[in-house]
Amino acid sequence: MSPVSPDPVTSAVAALSPVFPLAVALSGGADSTALLAACARRWPGQVRAVHVHHGLQAAAETFVSCCEASCREMGVPLTVLRVDARHAPGDSPEDAARRARYQAFDAYARSEGIATIALAQHADDQVETVLLALSRGAGLAGLAGMPTQWRRGDVQFLRPLLSISALAVRASARERGLQWVEDPSNTDERYTRNRIRARLLPVLEAAFPQFRSTFARSARHAAEAQSVLDEVAASDLDSAGTPPRLAGLQALSAGRQAMVVRLWLRRLHGTTPEAAQLAELLRQVAACTTRGHQIHIRVGTGFVRREGAVLGWYNPAVLPATDSGG
Repeated sequence: MSPVSPDPVTSAVAALSPVFPLAVALSGGADSTALLAACARRWPGQVRAVHVHHGLQAAAETFVSCCEASCREMGVPLTVLRVDARHAPGDSPEDAARRARYQAFDAYARSEGIATIALAQHADDQVETVLLALSRGAGLAGLAGMPTQWRRGDVQFLRPLLSISALAVRASARERGLQWVEDPSNTDERYTRNRIRARLLPVLEAAFPQFRSTFARSARHAAEAQSVLDEVAASDLDSAGTPPRLAGLQALSAGRQAMVVRLWLRRLHGTTPEAAQLAELLRQVAACTTRGHQIHIRVGTGFVRREGAVLGWYNPAVLPATDSGG
């Protein structure tokens, strides 16, 4: 008689060492329900669930009802966070929803003293993320995909299921007799991620059956390389100053200048330049050899301009035009 294979979700949760209190982000779908059930079995009485109500589709109340039913059955307290996740013109609906979701997590963690939040993205989600990054011409940071763990403020975020396929997670949920709700937007092929899921993943499965593990390995390699570049960029930014001095930037190679500017804008101003914006900014930095040379170009959600010997950044919709970002 062959031994019974261990449940992969249970095994993944057993390998965690979270700091408590632990909350599981519960959408009401199969993946997060399976993760919550495994966490509740592993640490009875120490787990909570948090559901973000985005208010973007008619089925949203059904998600809440399903989460409430699952949590009652598991004996897990549930918090429902209602957010306004509508996107501005020209903004990505997915990005707007993600920002609203993490802002809600931040506020929830502060108010409830949550130390760790577990998320249920799995191996198929990671593949989709890497393919999306490739389709957009992303650099190493994008090709690194989603991290298995990271910190946001005082909260530790974990993704314990990133090495497990969607099919295996759903099989675990079915074997446990769990109930969940299907998100109708997951089949809407107006969204690029859904087109990848519906059209590309079956082709990859047929041609490269091990694609989930090989994509994951490539993402890990990219993440390792990006961590080294981040260390170099942080050291260069320390040398160039905050805000960066023009002379300090000009002493660096073009590639290191780009890393410093990206880090400065992300760390101090929460914005990311487009490739064309960054290229034009670096061109102007290189040409800035006289006192009279001015720089004033749109970068990310605001503007970078020359302010004497340094670069400044401002968003006219939020900050006064005299703000240097220093």
